[in-house]
Amino acid sequence: MSSPYTQAAPLPAGVSLLLAPNPSPMTLQGTNTYLVSGGDGCVVIDPGPAISAHQAAVAEAARMLGGARALLITHGHPDHVAGAAALRELTGAPIWAWSREGSPLADATLADGAVVSVGERRLRALHTPGHRYDHLCYLLEDAGAIFAGDLVAGAGTVVIAPPEGDLSDYLASLRRLLALSSGERRLVAPGHGPTRADTRELLEGYIAHREQRERQLIAALGDGARAWSVAELVARIYTDVAPELWPVAAYSTLAGLLKLERAGLAHREPANEPAMAPGAEESGQRAVSPAETAAERTPLALEGVVGRPDGIDARWRRA
Repeated sequence: MSSPYTQAAPLPAGVSLLLAPNPSPMTLQGTNTYLVSGGDGCVVIDPGPAISAHQAAVAEAARMLGGARALLITHGHPDHVAGAAALRELTGAPIWAWSREGSPLADATLADGAVVSVGERRLRALHTPGHRYDHLCYLLEDAGAIFAGDLVAGAGTVVIAPPEGDLSDYLASLRRLLALSSGERRLVAPGHGPTRADTRELLEGYIAHREQRERQLIAALGDGARAWSVAELVARIYTDVAPELWPVAAYSTLAGLLKLERAGLAHREPANEPAMAPGAEESGQRAVSPAETAAERTPLALEGVVGRPDGIDARWRRA
C-alpha cells in the first residue's frame, strides 16, 4: 500500500499506512495508522480516532494480511486511541499500551524494551514520555523504522501540554532516539505527517527548536522587575506564528515555565494575588485586581481534552 503523502520517504517492506479522515491544525492531514506484517498476520499501530469507516478500512486491510494480532498504542490521546475498542471488536486483537491509566481499555501493558513479535519481525517498545507520560515509540528492528507517535511530526512541531506533558522528559526522549540513531540512518514514521528519512536532522532540529524557545522565554521574562501572564509571554515569543495558533502555543510556553521553575530560574505568583499592571512600577499605577486577572485568562485550544493545567493562569516572574 502506498503512502498518502506525495513526498514521504518510502515505507519499509511489509509496512502499510492508512490515513484517518480527521485533518485539523493539530493533526495535520490526519492520524496515521500503520500495519506491520510479518508472515503470520500483522500488528496495528494506533487505531486512530473513533471513525467507523476508518476502523472498517483498517480491519479489512489487516484481514488481507492474515489478521491483526495486536493493536499497539503510542499514547492515550483520543486521535490515536479512541477507535481502539471498535477495532478490537472487528478484529479480535488485544490492545497493548504503556499503561491502563493512559489507555483504560488496554488488555495488557508493555514495559520499556518489551518486544512484540510479528512472525520473524520484532517491534521493540520504547518508553518516550514528554508529549504525554504514557508515550511509546516502536522500533521495527529489521527495517530500522521508528514509529514515533506524537514525539515528532512529519512537519512542524508537537504540543507539550502539562500536566500530562513534560518538557524535560520530552527533551530526554528526543535525545534517547537521537542516540539510538547514532551511526546509522533510520526512518521515522510519525503519528501525523509524512514519513521522514532524515532522522538525525529531524531530531536535532526538534531539540534545537525547544532550546531556542527556552532562550526566548528567558528573554521575554526580562530582569524580574514584573510578572507576566502566559498569554503575554506567548505574544512576546511567538511572533513567527499566526495568532490563531497562540492558544496552542500557550501549552508549550507553560511547559517551558515549569521547567524553568524546577531549575530555580522562574517563579509564579498565584492567580488570586493582585498583579502589577504593565508599567506600574514606573508610573505608580494600582495593582490589577484578582477579578481583572481572571478576565485575562489565557485562551487554550485543548481545554476540553486536557483540562486547564495548573499555572496557566498564574503570573510568572524571572527568579
